Amino acid sequence: MRWGCHLPRASWGPGLGRVLQPADERIPFLIHWSWPLKGERPLGPPRAFIRHHGSSAGSGPPSGRHGQLFQGIAAAEAIQRHRQNLAEWFSRLPREERQFGPTFALDTVHVDPVIRESSPDELLRPLAELALEHQPPSAGLPPLALSQLFDPDASGRRVQTVVLYGTVGTGKSTLVRKMVLDWCHGRLPAFKLLIPFSCEDLSSLGPAPASLCQLVAQRYTALKETLPLMAAAGSRLLFVFHGLEHLNLDFRLVGTGLCSDPEESEAPAAIIVNLLRKYMLPEASILVTTRPSAIGRIPSKYVGRYGKICGFSDTNLQKLYFQLRLNQPDCRHGAGGVSATPAQRDHLVQMLSRNLEGHHQIAAACFLPSYCWLVCATLHFLHAPTPAGQTLTSIYTSFLHLNFSGEMLDSTDPSKLSLMAYAARTMGKLAYEGVSSRKTYFSEEDVRGCLEAGIQTEEEFQLLHVFRRDALRFFLAPCVEPGHLGTFVFTVPAMQEYLAALYIVLGLRKTTLQRVGKEVAELVGRVGEDISLVLGIMAKLLPLRALPLLFNLLKVVPRVFWRVVGKSREAVAQAMVLEMFREEDYYNDDVLDQMGASILGVEGPRCHPDEPTEDEVFELFPIFMGGLLSAHNRVVLAQLGCPIKTLDALENAQAIKRKLGKLGRQVLPPSELLDHLFFHYEFQNQRFSAEVLGSLRQLNLAGVRMTPLKCTVVAAVLGSGRHALDEVNLASCQLDPAGLRTLRPVFLRAQKLGLQLNSLGPEACRDLRDLLLHDQCQVTTLRLSNNPLTAAGVALLVEGLAGNTSLKHLSLLHTGLGDEGLELLAAQLDRNQQLQELNVAYNGAGDTAALALAKAAREHPSLELLHLYFNELSSECRQALRDLGSTTEGSAQVVVSLTEGTAVSEYWSVILGEVQRNLNSWDRGRVRRHLELLLRDLEDNRGGTLNPWRKAQLLRVEGEVRALLEQLGGPGS
Repeated sequence: MRWGCHLPRASWGPGLGRVLQPADERIPFLIHWSWPLKGERPLGPPRAFIRHHGSSAGSGPPSGRHGQLFQGIAAAEAIQRHRQNLAEWFSRLPREERQFGPTFALDTVHVDPVIRESSPDELLRPLAELALEHQPPSAGLPPLALSQLFDPDASGRRVQTVVLYGTVGTGKSTLVRKMVLDWCHGRLPAFKLLIPFSCEDLSSLGPAPASLCQLVAQRYTALKETLPLMAAAGSRLLFVFHGLEHLNLDFRLVGTGLCSDPEESEAPAAIIVNLLRKYMLPEASILVTTRPSAIGRIPSKYVGRYGKICGFSDTNLQKLYFQLRLNQPDCRHGAGGVSATPAQRDHLVQMLSRNLEGHHQIAAACFLPSYCWLVCATLHFLHAPTPAGQTLTSIYTSFLHLNFSGEMLDSTDPSKLSLMAYAARTMGKLAYEGVSSRKTYFSEEDVRGCLEAGIQTEEEFQLLHVFRRDALRFFLAPCVEPGHLGTFVFTVPAMQEYLAALYIVLGLRKTTLQRVGKEVAELVGRVGEDISLVLGIMAKLLPLRALPLLFNLLKVVPRVFWRVVGKSREAVAQAMVLEMFREEDYYNDDVLDQMGASILGVEGPRCHPDEPTEDEVFELFPIFMGGLLSAHNRVVLAQLGCPIKTLDALENAQAIKRKLGKLGRQVLPPSELLDHLFFHYEFQNQRFSAEVLGSLRQLNLAGVRMTPLKCTVVAAVLGSGRHALDEVNLASCQLDPAGLRTLRPVFLRAQKLGLQLNSLGPEACRDLRDLLLHDQCQVTTLRLSNNPLTAAGVALLVEGLAGNTSLKHLSLLHTGLGDEGLELLAAQLDRNQQLQELNVAYNGAGDTAALALAKAAREHPSLELLHLYFNELSSECRQALRDLGSTTEGSAQVVVSLTEGTAVSEYWSVILGEVQRNLNSWDRGRVRRHLELLLRDLEDNRGGTLNPWRKAQLLRVEGEVRALLEQLGGPGS
């Protein structure tokens, strides 16, 4: 696991300007964020507009005879309504963006991608080598700002037509959307009227004739009154045609006749051709965006300037994007409504910036603005998982949906093949071969082998050419790591595992037996049925009764074949489960921590220095397989042209369940157990999870850093189960009160609950009190040792103890209670009638408080054991406590030392065990002082007894104490 995670391409839905669609449907999903919709709003400058490249605010209105155009009151009102309609449409946020908060707006944050001017010779140069497609643009080419697109060219000629092109993910849709909103807000004064069209929308009309005026009036009803003035608008009228690759333009006169009348009905493609020919509205300005493969559809003589959208080719642009994005107000809130501090947000941005500087591969991936969005979406998912139910697989599926939805590989090809389906077949094959052979670096021969496998016809080679030009860079990037130059890697490592999983669940991986055997088996089965029928008739006339029985065996062939296919699914499930439960490195981080470390960088070595490993691990591959089988992701994939058959999904799920049922019963390390739970969270199938996890009785996640997302994962998977959990161990997990609230459904099912070493303060005791008072609470053992609860926290805990009927063992070891805390416990202890053991050792309490609590314990009806060692007690108090515990038969045993009289205490191993476990976290000087006091007690008691057996026991315990003192070192260490 290296590092895992733009803004995606968007399409304008058909019917723009006729009926506004709901915010979740067919909305442009782009690099920017929009104003929240609150009715009518002014179209003036926004409150905080941040730019980096290409501000169009500085372009002034041209002078001339067009300067007074559209100055009539009716025309001005119509254009103002048009501005408002466009602003409302282009400002709407899709569901995927609303996860970042409701106030994200394009006018709040924007970073323009780099645009460089190109020449026709450069555009049409053939691609000789695969590697040439991935080279960064030449640094000598000057970048263009949006305000410079229609500036005169090098010869001084006026530019009327501009073609912007870029591969998938470079931000073409974003750039267009920014231009439209700039014009809506008055920041593009060079144009009096802007009319955007989606070529995907126009292509859906087919050859149905319609005039330009009809197309405009149909989509922008507010402009009906201004249509007669379009011809006189000149260069101040700007047409924007987005996504030219959706249209097949024919510039031959025999194919598309001349037409200069905007009111004459023609096919939409013919209208665009005549606009580009400058035969219709010759003075109008035109901006076209397209993928590289469709550039040649417009003859270069009709184009004044070509601009290549190069994305974030400058690392500073990437840093600026992340800085603006991650510091947005809506990114501050984590799960449970807890706000991240400015220092935490700055630390996140700084770590990401350092990784961009030091780890060049992530910078190469963020060359595409789309992957910058994916990085932010992944970080938001890891640190503030909202909304509930969102999964990592759904983020990647939505990411591809927003980049490829509605995209055909080639609109001129009659097969109308989905671009994403082609990518799943080719890039998925490469990804899966990498996973199966455990490699992430691919040679040019590897890539060519997967791209050209099975290609035989000229049409197939043409489709491959289109894919290479338009989308290959989206999935693959040249490796810039030392030692691997000249190879290719997937743009983000997690994308390799996602595509490999997609390749499997789509059923694209077929063995030779599966490819050939299916047809042969079906043919043999049909032939067997026909022959058996004929021979059955003949057998009634002739003594040939044995032959029909022989040919009936042929009908069994299909069933045998499908059993072989089933064995193949079992093999895939077996490999998937083994991958998920594989311990990959020295520290064996869980997959979520691995993703976070790969994006933000790693501070310190990841592997043991004496045991370096180069073996690649693909733990996300099985998790993505489970996520892709979920119902929500299957619906989205079907929209991408990658449907997963229900029968295939069911058979894959059953094979996975069988393997998980066998291997999931073993005791897993904490990080591997969390990966197991994360798989179920991605699968989003409660019934499946309940059946597989029904045998889980111990939830041991000790040492796993429980972020808000991990708490959500555990609660979602285990919170709704019915069987009780014998033990939940969350020691040293960096839990906070928000995590306790999230995990409450799991805690209610636990009998033993370990929360030690979590830095839980008094505010967490409020949630613990509510847990103890819950009518479904089953907790019998609660360990809160080594948390700074203080007396304020105990005041809340005793309220929970008073109303609880299940708790029997409570550990408050080293929780900073002091005298006040112990006195509070002494005063309120009788309100609980079930408690059997109470541990308040190492709390800095004095003689008075300790004696008061011991007396209350003696009078308690059920308390059997009270731990008071390592408190600030005098020798007289320790002796009084020992005497107090032995005066009354059946009263609580008070453990205050390693000895009881002249004998060794039966709890000596408990005391020294606590010291050994907490040796690195406790105050070493203070622990040493207490151990020296205990050692003195042992020596005094050994000298005061003549029993050789007791002397031997005391000597043994003395040896254990001396060994601990040696580990602590000298005084002051």
